[in-house]
Amino acid sequence: MIEARLLGAGIDESPEAARPAAVDLASGFDDRELLDSYSRAVVTVVERVGPAVVSVVAGRGSRKGAGAVGAGSGVIFTPDGYVLTNSHVVHEAVDLGVTLTDGSALGATLVGSDPATDLAVIRAEGSGLPIAELGESASLRAGQLVVAIGNPFGFQSTVSAGVVSAIGRSLRSATGRLIENVIQTDVALNPGNSGGPLVDTRARVVGINTAIIAMAQGISFAVPIDTAKPVVSELLAHGRVRRAYLGIVGQTRPLDRMVARRYALSQAHAVEIMSVDPGYGRVTSWSRSTIAPSVRSTTCIDCWSAGGSTTSCGSA
Repeated sequence: MIEARLLGAGIDESPEAARPAAVDLASGFDDRELLDSYSRAVVTVVERVGPAVVSVVAGRGSRKGAGAVGAGSGVIFTPDGYVLTNSHVVHEAVDLGVTLTDGSALGATLVGSDPATDLAVIRAEGSGLPIAELGESASLRAGQLVVAIGNPFGFQSTVSAGVVSAIGRSLRSATGRLIENVIQTDVALNPGNSGGPLVDTRARVVGINTAIIAMAQGISFAVPIDTAKPVVSELLAHGRVRRAYLGIVGQTRPLDRMVARRYALSQAHAVEIMSVDPGYGRVTSWSRSTIAPSVRSTTCIDCWSAGGSTTSCGSA
C-alpha cells in the first residue's frame, strides 16, 4: 500500500477553520459566489462541447485497438462526422476508429493530413452527430480561462481547466516548419489529449491541443483555430495543403533611407536573401545583398539588388 502524506505542516483543523468562508460585507464580495461562477463556466463548456469530443484510435489491426500505433482525441465539427485532430495521432494509420462519449464505436477514414501544422481531418461513419462550434483565436488574451477536453491515457472525457499563459508562440512541427501564433496554456495535458479541443468560456473551440514539454509542469501548447480553419478547408477540398515555396532563406533588414529614396521605395524594411535552396532552380542569380522590397503576388517575388540587378524567385 502506498502511504500518502500532505505536503505541509501545522494544518489548522479547528472548528473555525472548517467553517465556510464568510461574506465580506465591507467589499460586497462573496468568495462562494465567485467559485460558483467559475464552476458554472466550466460545467457549461463541458455540457455543450463534451459530446462532440471523441477518442481516436489509429492502428493496423481491429478498430478495438489491436495493433494500435496511435491514440488521441478529436472534435466533431460537422453533423456528418468530420473530425478535427492531430496529424501525429493518425500518421501512417491503416485502420481508424472513434468512440463517442456515449460509448458508441464508429469506423473512420482519413480525409487529409497536414504534418506542417500537425492537423488532420478524419470522417466518422455516422450522421446527426453532436458538433462543437469553431471560434476565433485572434481575440485570446493572456490570463483568459480555457478548458481542455480529451482522453489522456484512455480516460475518456477528461476535463482540465486553466488559463492562457501566453500567445504568439512558435512551435516546430515534425516537418521542421514553424507553426506560428501557438497558444501556450497551463492546462494539464497528458498523452491522449492530443487532438482534443481547447475551448473558451463561450463553448467555442479556440485551439487544438498538440504538445507539452516533457518533465515540465503547466506548459502545454495548442494550434490556434485561426490556423486550423484554412487548413481544414484545404484538406476537405484537396486532401492536402498546397503552399507556395520561394526556395530562399531570408531575414528582415531595414532599408537605408538614401537607397529607398533613390529607387522610390515606400517600404522601411526588406527581406535580405541569405541563401538559396540548391534543389530549386528558378533563381537565376543572387548575392547576400539581394533584398526583396515587395511581394506582388502569391507566386512570385521581385528581388531587387543593391547593385540594380533583378532576379525572379518562383514558387512550387
